[in-house]
Amino acid sequence: MKAARHWQSSLTACLAATLLLFSTAAMPQAAPAKSQAPAAAKRSAPAKVTHLLHLTAVRLEDSGWTDQRVLEVVRSARRVLTQCGVKLERVELVTLAVPANLRDFSRPMARELVRDYRVTRPAVYFVRDTLSSPALEAEAIGHSNSGSTPALANTVWITAAIRDPAIALAHELAHVLMDSGDHSDEPGNLMRDRTSAQNTALTPAQCALMREAAVRHGLLKKAK
Repeated sequence: MKAARHWQSSLTACLAATLLLFSTAAMPQAAPAKSQAPAAAKRSAPAKVTHLLHLTAVRLEDSGWTDQRVLEVVRSARRVLTQCGVKLERVELVTLAVPANLRDFSRPMARELVRDYRVTRPAVYFVRDTLSSPALEAEAIGHSNSGSTPALANTVWITAAIRDPAIALAHELAHVLMDSGDHSDEPGNLMRDRTSAQNTALTPAQCALMREAAVRHGLLKKAK
């Protein structure tokens, strides 16, 4: 208990934030790395916009992430969601300075972080590494799998060493929006258990589930 109290007080003392708001039109337009460019999404025309997404991107300082890299990853990932009629309308970028022991993901540490600095969901946290076992490069926590940590519902956690970061973000965000941990065996599908620049497609059924579940949980708004 003493260690927990000390940890919480350290977080309170060291937590600092810088907040920036971006519309999608204002996001950086530099070309992302090839591994971040979802090829399948580029080949097909975006669906008609039916739903709007407001996303919070939380970057931990000294985690290996920069604001520019975060925004480039988010910009590339948004293209994948357009096939479901989902438009990323706004990104809120929050930069947090936290103690070194809080830069790596674990559910107990994440729970304290979200408790002491609350942001609008869905939220993506860009962290240094993970302490979870098995060690995953990214984790999605929706309503259905938040379990004993409901405070983490509707969050995604991505480590700095993630491969294909834009595809991984789209994959994990889709898990949260669909409120489902299901994977697909279909070739080229975004929800295959291993992310790849070639895996970007979503089926009509997956898109329908994404829109329905996300609206129900207040994560998407219907476009006017």
